[in-house]
Amino acid sequence: MQLRSMLPALLLLSSPASSQIVSIQGSDTPPVIDGNSVEGDRNYEAPYFPLVGFKNFSGNPIMKPNPANGWESRYLYNPSAIVVDDRIFLIYRAQNDSLTSSIGLAWSSDGTSFTRYSNPILTPSESYETPGGCEDPRVIRVDGTFYMTYTGYDGEKARLCIATSTDLVHWEKHGPVLPDINDVWYDHSSPINSFLPRTGWSKSGCIMAEKQADGLYHMLFGDSYLYSAKSPDLLHWNYTVDGAPYAPSILPWEKGLMECGPPAIMTRDGKWIQIYNGVAVGLGGYKTKQYSTGELLLDPVSKPDGPPIARVEEPLLQPGSSDELTGQVDDVVFTEGLVQYHGEWFMYFGQSDTTLGVAIAPKQ
Repeated sequence: MQLRSMLPALLLLSSPASSQIVSIQGSDTPPVIDGNSVEGDRNYEAPYFPLVGFKNFSGNPIMKPNPANGWESRYLYNPSAIVVDDRIFLIYRAQNDSLTSSIGLAWSSDGTSFTRYSNPILTPSESYETPGGCEDPRVIRVDGTFYMTYTGYDGEKARLCIATSTDLVHWEKHGPVLPDINDVWYDHSSPINSFLPRTGWSKSGCIMAEKQADGLYHMLFGDSYLYSAKSPDLLHWNYTVDGAPYAPSILPWEKGLMECGPPAIMTRDGKWIQIYNGVAVGLGGYKTKQYSTGELLLDPVSKPDGPPIARVEEPLLQPGSSDELTGQVDDVVFTEGLVQYHGEWFMYFGQSDTTLGVAIAPKQ
């Protein structure tokens, strides 16, 4: 693998993310992934619910914007994560100085020190992605193909989209998958009205990487409540006809919205853990508009259309450090990546929509 330089470049970040010197390791050549590549940790053990005990890594943020690379010069956050060939790969969102989002790729052999591919792997090219860009990726692998859900944002409307790849570098776009969805949004300026209607808006798709008992793939999505959709082939999706949410908000820290985190993971007894993010509305001691990370337990067999059969009452993660409290959007911890690697769980999250952090827990 040819690195952009023999030594990491020392760069002074001029973005609001930080004013300190950081080391950025870049490469013009990504690792080769093909049909023989092996997914997952070699000693993987499925978890029990609840999966808890995460502690923020002392070296956070582990990735920051790179002012020398225009497409990721302003903000870098919200990573998906997957283990392939004994490396952790992060597929992350980055913004340039015009705040247009692209998707980048990085890899690591320890979970905290990452090398970045110098080029974006997904950039806005369609009308539904311009000028906002391609946002918030979530990646699974099925039968050698990677499926990425991401948000195409045209500056006015968010649309849940899917792209596919066999090597994590070259992607084929398949367009918006739920163009006719009717959603709602929480009006923080008028809490008496609470949720107001919103047409054609969809985002944040988390796909279960195995077919369920009904012979279909299941996906949770949405950023008000969590909704469900099903597909025979991972490309064509139908959502619940009556529009009823799979998981309505219940707890005070999630009352403003619920939004999927990483793709769900199967427990040892065949249920599924879904990490998700919630926004508070000022109740229960949680700050208004604070984003935190929580956990649901799903049972697609007995409750294919919801609701979850359990949820953890308190957030797994919530803003606490200066990087999480102040940034492009204050008071945000937003988790999108979760992998088991070398005996530990690594949970990757955006910090104030500005930088990228990780929390680590021991394998159960």
